[in-house]
Amino acid sequence: MTRVLCLLIGIVCFVLFIPPVVMYRIVNLGNATGLLIGMILLIYALFFNAVNKLISNIWLMTLGKAFLLVVAFVAGIAVGLAIIISIFIFKACSTTPKGDETLVVLGCQVKGTSPSLMLTERLIAAKQYLDEHDNAVCVLSGGKGDDEGISEALCMYNYLVEHGVSADRLYMEDQSTSTRENLQYSLDIIKENGLNENVAIVTNEFHEYRAFKVAEKLDIKPSAVPAHTHWWLFSTYFVREWYGVIYEWTGMTK
Repeated sequence: MTRVLCLLIGIVCFVLFIPPVVMYRIVNLGNATGLLIGMILLIYALFFNAVNKLISNIWLMTLGKAFLLVVAFVAGIAVGLAIIISIFIFKACSTTPKGDETLVVLGCQVKGTSPSLMLTERLIAAKQYLDEHDNAVCVLSGGKGDDEGISEALCMYNYLVEHGVSADRLYMEDQSTSTRENLQYSLDIIKENGLNENVAIVTNEFHEYRAFKVAEKLDIKPSAVPAHTHWWLFSTYFVREWYGVIYEWTGMTK
């Protein structure tokens, strides 16, 4: 049973984490972690008896026993952290807005002058919210990267206007280069224009919790409008977000 389970989970890992590499050459800590776990499980399943015998032999040695205990301890901590962070992420996504909040859409990669898939996902979520709440306004936040034809804010503005959102409901913040700057500069615009300082953050679901932590440092009490991430990207970026959250917790972010 253990062997079959490891084999199945290993195969699932490859199915979930390989597509971004093959389709868009996306390689990051997320799919690297997923593929490493999948590879370890597949090797264990394929060489089940030999691996178990090797582990038994190592366990008989004093240093070997210590090594295996350390590995088990580290693995347990890693699994525990992954579970805790995942719970926090899903909890953040469930913090629904009341309906009168100012939307802040966090920028994402622009391809030339068009939104990337992930940015499009955020814009779809933003438009749906704006369509459902006639009095809501929106701050579009994102500067221009070296490889982008226009700023992320302008790209989002163009998309929403082209899809029927009135321009007078949109405010652009086009100087930010990080999530912290997204929220800080957007808050400045909100205050300057006398907008509702209750903020609903539009970003992909895996990113909501970390955005919340940044917002809290700026004395913002946010709610979430999570964008749906395509399945073949979700696992890679969800796992990568575990590292991002730990990085945020340690206070190493600006």
